[in-house]
Amino acid sequence: MKFWGTLIFVSIFISGIAQNKQEDLVRIKYNNPGLITDLGVGLWAWPFPMDFDKDGDLDLLINCPDKPFNGIWFFENKTGGSNPIFKTPVRLTESKRNLQISNIDGEQKVMLPGVAFPDFFNSYFEKPDTLFKESFYQSIVKKPRFNLWRYIDFEKDGDLDFVIAVDDWQEYGWDNAFNDKGEWTNGPLHGTVYLVKQGRRGKYEAPKPVLADGKIIDTYGISGANFEDFDGDGDLDIITAEFVDRLSWFENTGTRKKPEYAAGKFIKVNGEVLHLDLEMVVPSAIDWDGNGTVDLIVGEEDGRVVFLKNTGKKDTDGPIFEPPVYVQQEQQYLKFGALVTPYSVDWDADGDEDLICGNTAGYIGFIENLGGGETPKWAKPVYLKADGETILIQAGENGSIQGPAERKWGYTTLSVADWNDDGLLDIIYNSIWGKVAWFENIGTKGNPRLAASKPVEVEWNGTNPKPSWNWWSPKGKNLATQWRTTPLAYDWNGDGWMDLLMLDHEGYLAFWERYFENGQLKLKPGKRIFTGRSSEFTRYFSNDDKGLLRLNTREAGGSGRRKFCVVDWDRDGRIDFLVNSDNVNFLRNVGEKDGLIILEDMGTLSEMDLAGHTTSPTIVDWDKNGTPDLLIGAEDGHFYYMKNKND
Repeated sequence: MKFWGTLIFVSIFISGIAQNKQEDLVRIKYNNPGLITDLGVGLWAWPFPMDFDKDGDLDLLINCPDKPFNGIWFFENKTGGSNPIFKTPVRLTESKRNLQISNIDGEQKVMLPGVAFPDFFNSYFEKPDTLFKESFYQSIVKKPRFNLWRYIDFEKDGDLDFVIAVDDWQEYGWDNAFNDKGEWTNGPLHGTVYLVKQGRRGKYEAPKPVLADGKIIDTYGISGANFEDFDGDGDLDIITAEFVDRLSWFENTGTRKKPEYAAGKFIKVNGEVLHLDLEMVVPSAIDWDGNGTVDLIVGEEDGRVVFLKNTGKKDTDGPIFEPPVYVQQEQQYLKFGALVTPYSVDWDADGDEDLICGNTAGYIGFIENLGGGETPKWAKPVYLKADGETILIQAGENGSIQGPAERKWGYTTLSVADWNDDGLLDIIYNSIWGKVAWFENIGTKGNPRLAASKPVEVEWNGTNPKPSWNWWSPKGKNLATQWRTTPLAYDWNGDGWMDLLMLDHEGYLAFWERYFENGQLKLKPGKRIFTGRSSEFTRYFSNDDKGLLRLNTREAGGSGRRKFCVVDWDRDGRIDFLVNSDNVNFLRNVGEKDGLIILEDMGTLSEMDLAGHTTSPTIVDWDKNGTPDLLIGAEDGHFYYMKNKND
């Protein structure tokens, strides 16, 4: 077997940018020996439990198909037992989307849609065996997001068939289909399981849908299908996962050689339908704890993995599972979900910089800096609470412009500042909704306590503006802007009051000025005071015909998504912008003309690609030398540090 995992940074020095791009981004570690954390990869975890190193216990291979933590990762079982601790991972090879590994009579068989890799554990993807041309299975559905093939001896006749779990997004359509009542006018997601049966003389039949209760299986999308004897009666049942967060059980009411399936039932835990913590869950079935029952190991969207123990008992709802338990590993890289959005601040007032972070799931977390100077020692993240409840901002059925399939996402992004000028740090946040709000700190210095969320209010001149595609309208003085974009609290004009910098409802970078009137702090409507100067690196931003800087020109689902921070990065006395891109783009403040601040796009600060979706920058000064350094929250939920060489 091949083991390699050395990450090589390719560096290029680009003239005109005051930043050396050689080995400039470092993934941050916990630096906390003995700490045990949730096992995790980057965005999306497709787990495959097996005894990979042949030492008698179950290890984990995890396929992570996104960036920058892309790869197939080997986690070695260090301790054994039903709740093992795994070693830090080793990267085996690159990831392939829709990879599946089937366990047939103790042997692992690896495949992609229509393609097998019989020599995978020696050569990985170097020796493919194409079993079917695309035309053989393309008629099933066009452009599926999940197209998952597994080997199976469906009727126990000694030959190998295939099952295909495939989703269909054609009726759903994905984006911007709400009416003015917030009702989704497109269709639902669909997910179906097909059987490719091996017939006479080894010839395979055309794919046919597997029926349950005489009907084609139709789940809300599908991200996995496992055929195993989950209820211990000797035949193969089915457990599927949908796109969102539920698992369904289809009981085999026939026999092992003549399967027939009942209508699906959602898996329950303690009598309630199980909703896993995140979306896009990918299950694998195996007897994890060695007690003779088939359990589930389920990968979640944020790269973590849960163990669902099958108790071996059964009721009218199906096999009884215990509540999910997160699989654990030795500490390695600091992580908080996926698409993490950090803000560096001394939250607990102990003299060092902690991290307050949002993520895709909609949590807001606190990661305590335990000391260590330029290489901090970090505690495990903890979810913050407001008014005694864990903060969890989610779209629900109609909070995402991209539809109800995103109901479990929150995309929290934030800044931390003394918003109400009472001497305590508050949290100002935005999310998948585009509703800008804040959590007031009602605790004491060093012991923060957050009140319930309340909206950021603006002294509008007339009707509140909103993105044209929003089905809902903001109430009162509330601020509604584009989704998933940073609300940066910052005293831009230096008058002592916290202002607001962020995208407005049409994607322009704007300045909301704070002022004091009749004993109250108030916020003026946003002003578009920025213009951009082109350079050879400009590709993320543009000016309109009036020269105003628009950080996102797209609409609906493509709108917003801008994360940024402000800092005098090049140490010339003017405040610059660092904005999300492949890593981070440097928008250099080159002065003012005709009342507009001129920002010149100097390109990315690194050659390393951190984003398929987005990154999120914040400023740190861990070495306390007075020069601001950069910390980037990345797609994989990890953090990447860059030393500022502009002394």
